[in-house]
Amino acid sequence: MKKILAFSGSNSVNSINQQLVTIAGAFIEKAEVETINLRDYPAVIYGTEEESTNGFPDTIKALHEKMLQADGYLISSPEHNGSIPAVFKNTIDWLSRMGGKTFNDKPTVFLATSPGARGGASVLAHLLAITPYQGANVIGGHGVGSYFDKVVDGELVAGTDKETVVQLIGKLEEAL
Repeated sequence: MKKILAFSGSNSVNSINQQLVTIAGAFIEKAEVETINLRDYPAVIYGTEEESTNGFPDTIKALHEKMLQADGYLISSPEHNGSIPAVFKNTIDWLSRMGGKTFNDKPTVFLATSPGARGGASVLAHLLAITPYQGANVIGGHGVGSYFDKVVDGELVAGTDKETVVQLIGKLEEAL
């Protein structure tokens, strides 16, 4: 069975993006989903001196292996100051040094959410623009605005956002 690695670009204990990726992962029917948390893969801030002096963090090596074993990715990212959170960018920077492309030319769906109406639109646009250069075969992306109005009791309520997320999941499954 094909395998999708799902995670958020957040290291927050209460991440609504981690919650969204878990909710969206439950819509996957034709593949095994492994949901992980970037909090379990911490790494010092990337720098060439850090890499040459200390090598790759064991946590990044482990994450890299998980990404190699996956057939596709489902990622939801918060927006920090209009862009990618430092923890996610740092993870991408480390993974980009491991040889090959970060996302291994595998199908990837990006989501974003926020309490506000824009739903992480800026970070989503940023990820959709830059990750193909790191080997993301981008299937699509969607931002869920007003998270606390659209997720009730751990479920994405019926409506346009749910329909769009389910459609993206279907396209991801087809691309595997």
